[in-house]
Amino acid sequence: MFQFLKSFHFLSDAVSTSAYSSPAKSLGDPGITPLSPSHIAKDSDANDAVEQSYLVVVAIDFGTTSSGYAYSFTKEPECIHVMRRWEGGDPGVSNQKTPTTILLTPERKFHSFGYAARDFYHDLDPSESKHWLYFEKFKMKLHTTGNLTMETDLTAANGKKVKALEIFAYALQFFKEQALKELSDQAGSEFENSEVRWVITVPAIWKQPAKQFMRQAAYKAGMATPENPEQLIIALEPEAASIYCRKLRLHQMIDLSSKAPVNGYSPSDTGGAGFTQAKEHVRRNRQSRTFLVENVIGEIWSELEEGDRYIVVDSGGGTVDLTVHQIRLPEGHLKELYKATGGPYGSVGVDYEFEKLLCKIFGEDFIEQFKIKRPAAWVDLMIAFESRKRAAAPDRTNPLNITLPFSFIDYYKKFRGHSVEHALRKSNVDFVKWSSQGMLRMSPDAMNALFKPTIDQIIQHLSDLFEKPEVTNVKFLFLVGGFAEAPLLQQAVQNAFGSKCRIIIPQDVGLTILKGAVLFGLDPAVIKVRRSPLTYGVGVLNRFVEGKHPPEKLLVKDGTRWCTDIFDKFISADQSVALGETVSRSYTPAKPSQLVIVIHIYSSEHDNVNFITEPGVKKCGTLRLDLTGTDTSTPTRREIKTLMQFGDTEIKAMAIDVATSKSVKAGIDFLNY
Repeated sequence: MFQFLKSFHFLSDAVSTSAYSSPAKSLGDPGITPLSPSHIAKDSDANDAVEQSYLVVVAIDFGTTSSGYAYSFTKEPECIHVMRRWEGGDPGVSNQKTPTTILLTPERKFHSFGYAARDFYHDLDPSESKHWLYFEKFKMKLHTTGNLTMETDLTAANGKKVKALEIFAYALQFFKEQALKELSDQAGSEFENSEVRWVITVPAIWKQPAKQFMRQAAYKAGMATPENPEQLIIALEPEAASIYCRKLRLHQMIDLSSKAPVNGYSPSDTGGAGFTQAKEHVRRNRQSRTFLVENVIGEIWSELEEGDRYIVVDSGGGTVDLTVHQIRLPEGHLKELYKATGGPYGSVGVDYEFEKLLCKIFGEDFIEQFKIKRPAAWVDLMIAFESRKRAAAPDRTNPLNITLPFSFIDYYKKFRGHSVEHALRKSNVDFVKWSSQGMLRMSPDAMNALFKPTIDQIIQHLSDLFEKPEVTNVKFLFLVGGFAEAPLLQQAVQNAFGSKCRIIIPQDVGLTILKGAVLFGLDPAVIKVRRSPLTYGVGVLNRFVEGKHPPEKLLVKDGTRWCTDIFDKFISADQSVALGETVSRSYTPAKPSQLVIVIHIYSSEHDNVNFITEPGVKKCGTLRLDLTGTDTSTPTRREIKTLMQFGDTEIKAMAIDVATSKSVKAGIDFLNY
């Protein structure tokens, strides 16, 4: 049997005779070769399966620094309800969302999430707390890990490791239970998971593996199943923001660039009275958690015409995402013009600069030790910094005070043998002083300097984007996400780009994505055209052509000369794909007597790929089609049709044996190869 498999293993390479076939890599699996010139099928009817109806859409904005959910009943889509107020909360920080922090017991069981996790961990005795596993800002790991798999680990504050998938699943399960409980309380009867359509938001710049990872975590949390994947939508954050921005009325936003005052806010008092007024207005409304989204196109939107372009800058805790959209009338559908770009330039960068400043003053060795030995006090210090960070503004003149936890002062004395005050005097950091009340006193310039590297990167990235030909004539720039609340960022964006386009900030800017995600869940077809982030294709065999194909790719099988490892391209990176668009190719087994066909799917960030052995080409899927039980004696060449459906945030693949109508389906899998 083994012998048979081994020889069989060889044959599986796709053979391609079509003029269109382009190289792909086959590692000698049951092979295929292209039959027909490729064509694109607009497969609209096939996908109009009966949509399951859900009673409610719940969107979860799983952020790097804070998270929350909102929901809307499908019967009254114009009402978006933001989750109940959370227990806990910090001075100076509005808590419509909760911190993305999670605490596991020493036995690694879920204990609590959000403020509850943070406060409980904080109140533990240091001798106990070192056994508990506390995680914060862990979402960035998905963005920064090059080879993310189901086995990727996260490190807790005490240095212990836990599988990332477990932590994400715990967090999603927590939100699932909170939301179902709130819905049940409202309905007065038990609300079933099956009645909910879930939407989870992710940054558009995340690579495919991270998006898939989020879906796997949601399956593990019991939100949906691989058998019923439609119950869960993975939405892209800037797209969600974009959908919400379309609904904005003039009283719901602040136009930084208008010369006339909006809501009594004039540009001269950047972050001044008008902004305070606007904040007051938001604060008054905060008690009511229900937002009415009028079923109209907002005023600002009505100024946009067919073909107009706008940029959504989604600046959150961890990442900044830039997306360029274009309006397609009459329905006002969106078309993504330029594939999402951005990077890890979120507000966490400011925290990192603060940490660097502390290292400069007190020594890196001390800060590292302090984080390990007094993890709860470190968390406390960062909370104190967070609320002062929110008080930073371009025109601020009075210093910002940051309380140092008692254990910081105490531990420093033990560690160094001299006082914190001494360290400050000795360090060359002249804009941070010690105040007698046990606080670090930072001059406004010192605070602004902490923002500078992160803001500079955002501005640089936007400048690069404005250079692109697709990005000419941008009418509006919508600044959204939690970091967009920072007056320093608002001012920097206004100064750099205010002359190029109008800069608009929705009023409840931190909840923009959440609300847009609910609207997306109610009508997922609103985004009609996306850009493919990668080039996709399959590995095939082509007839070997002397002089055209490299000699090392020659494989002679039963007297036929094949070129192996050819990448047969389905779609190129940055090509625009309509929602539900299907690309189809036909192949035939390289050897007529083959009983199994294995088609390998590959992806690459490069456009121009010829062989699957080229650097950067990754295997991301496999379709195995069993050809047994069919009459193989007929000499006709069997047609195996391969389809890939794009345009959704995920990609689906399918192979059909035309003679028998047997088919197999596969999701593109970036985590298990």
